[in-house]
Amino acid sequence: MKKIIAYFLSGTAIYFGFASLGYAETTVSAEVQYIFNTLLFLMSGFLVMWMAAGFAMLESGLVTSKSVSAICAKNIGLYAISGMMFWLFGYNLAYGIPEGGFIGSFTPWSDGSQLETGYSDGSDWFFQMVFCATTVSIVSGTLAERIKIWPFFLFAALLTGIIYPISMGWQWGGGWLSTAGFSDFAGSTLVHAAGGAAALAGAIILGPRAGRFTAKGELKPLAPFAASSIPLATLGVFILWLGWFGFNGGSQLAAGTLKDITSVATIYINTNLAACGGVMAAAIISRLMIGKTDVVMMLNGAIAGLVGITAEPLTPTPLAAILIGAIAGALMYFATQLLYKFKIDDVVGAIPAHLVAGVWGTLAVPLTNSKTNFGAQLLGTLSVVAFVFVVSFIIWSTMKATMGIRISKEAERLGTDKAEVGMIAYSIRD
Repeated sequence: MKKIIAYFLSGTAIYFGFASLGYAETTVSAEVQYIFNTLLFLMSGFLVMWMAAGFAMLESGLVTSKSVSAICAKNIGLYAISGMMFWLFGYNLAYGIPEGGFIGSFTPWSDGSQLETGYSDGSDWFFQMVFCATTVSIVSGTLAERIKIWPFFLFAALLTGIIYPISMGWQWGGGWLSTAGFSDFAGSTLVHAAGGAAALAGAIILGPRAGRFTAKGELKPLAPFAASSIPLATLGVFILWLGWFGFNGGSQLAAGTLKDITSVATIYINTNLAACGGVMAAAIISRLMIGKTDVVMMLNGAIAGLVGITAEPLTPTPLAAILIGAIAGALMYFATQLLYKFKIDDVVGAIPAHLVAGVWGTLAVPLTNSKTNFGAQLLGTLSVVAFVFVVSFIIWSTMKATMGIRISKEAERLGTDKAEVGMIAYSIRD
């Protein structure tokens, strides 16, 4: 009997001992938090890196079949350039800014990882570098089918090594916009509107594709400019959609606490719903406006929704996220028509999807985040867009006047695949 009582008491003690662990407040060590935070940077970083494939596939699908190889060459080239330039100058230009300042230093990145930082320096460099590559990827599709590859590569080096790092450092590097109260969680303006502004400057200087508009400025039928592969473009958008979870989720910058990892999950949900809203808004509007459900508008609607929610993916409710994405999709559609009126030829629709939707998303932040205000958001948006546009305009104009940036009329007739890379992407054989 005594043995039975002893076993019962021992079992009871063990049970309540283990049960109490479930209710006890536990905190992981600083080293474990360092590991989790570093993993978030690295895993999110390779998701964002995969977006490079998404841009390549989207652009390859939306250009004509005679320009696909050139698009592939530009996308893999710009990614390589981004990595080297962000190591050489970019990172320290952005993160070497004095508090409230404007510019860092022209020095290469170096690893100074410490446990106190909360994550490895290398993981942060990689995560920030792929954001840099995303910015210049936006420019590639807009200028497709008539730009020379090597002037584009030169611009890519200047954008990723100098222009983008300076303006992103104003906020994320603790510069003057950060102290002014500007908020851009993952880069609706700092990445997407900036890339769109650089693309807009280039499109204005470069001019439209030959025959894209009539003498009266009217848009010609789409047939001569048919997309090479809608399935490929659709695949590209799905790749971008997947990568965006790393883009926004990784921007939480920490995963070592209950609050942080729960926030990452919320960001995933809102990011996904905003894209859904953008798709359906574009589908409905195109059906109402032209009597057809425009699949290209739906694809760009997804991107616009993703761009719109990027400035603040944590604080909106699910319904608010859908509405933010839907409005971004609607603005994208009407901005596309506006570009036609000004005879600005954006081959893939990057300016409406990234610049216009990015501005909207940044200005919409105070609607769900009470810690922000419209004045600071307007200041930051205008400052970044104006800076990138003006500097890009000067660079594009200078290159046009010196080395030339546009292929010849004969080369454009043949296509950039033959004229620029000497390799045809699609060769039909019997």
